[in-house]
Amino acid sequence: MKKQLLFKMGVCIVCASSLLTACTKNNQGADKKATSKTVISADVAQKIKNLGFSADNVRKMGSNYIVEGDIMLTPANLSEANTTSPVLRVAETEQYQTHNLVKNLPRTITVSVSNLPTVYATATANAVARYNALNLTLQFQIVSSGGDMVITGFDEGVDSDGFITLGYSGFPTASGDPYNAIGMNTNADAYGSNPDVGYLTSVIQHEMGHCIGMRHTDYFNRNLSCGVNGGGNEGSTYNSSDPQDYPGAVHIPGTPTKTFDAGSWMLACSSGTDRTFNANDKIALNYLY
Repeated sequence: MKKQLLFKMGVCIVCASSLLTACTKNNQGADKKATSKTVISADVAQKIKNLGFSADNVRKMGSNYIVEGDIMLTPANLSEANTTSPVLRVAETEQYQTHNLVKNLPRTITVSVSNLPTVYATATANAVARYNALNLTLQFQIVSSGGDMVITGFDEGVDSDGFITLGYSGFPTASGDPYNAIGMNTNADAYGSNPDVGYLTSVIQHEMGHCIGMRHTDYFNRNLSCGVNGGGNEGSTYNSSDPQDYPGAVHIPGTPTKTFDAGSWMLACSSGTDRTFNANDKIALNYLY
């Protein structure tokens, strides 16, 4: 998830898959040393594209890559890239899923928080409660350690474009297991020195959405939630003459295809508020799970 802070204008705009999958924030004019852009090889860029993601503004984290603001791709993910991408008919806007979903339903996924302040554990419990309140065939349970999803912290400042990553996660495996990790940025520029529990809840809720197969609602134009520097279309294979010609995403029946859902919890960027599921989000999750 992303967040963008325009300090010079005194305006705060947050980019999360709800305005955040890594959530980032833009600190233009901040007196911080910006993290330099990642230079990736042509081979890696092509593999990212073949998986249906944008190869623009890719960031390296260890041996992994973060794409589209908050989505973690591992070397194993890249090795799964085909030489050509499947082209699917997808929504022009609105909720959509990845190719991989969590299998073996009904199922309970355990979630644990490791080495983070209490407010993060509280926010995680709140996010889990929000999912469980939907009575899906996919349920979540908090455990003290070793969860199917483990939430940890990382400390990373502002990048060269003025964005800061709020959190990151990934997508389910081909075998049908949820992505097993969520990272939350503990840098003070991300959430401040006293993080708001509601805001943290919404970011964790968003990242959990990626872990079970949800992509960004506004993939066709990230500027809608992230502002003019939000990154435009997710994926260089996006065809502006045919907005539904896009790989890696499948429209969920029952959700809109012609309107921008400004309240979705899976928008690419966050408004900096406590945003939870809206009516269309609930339709999407109930259809899938």
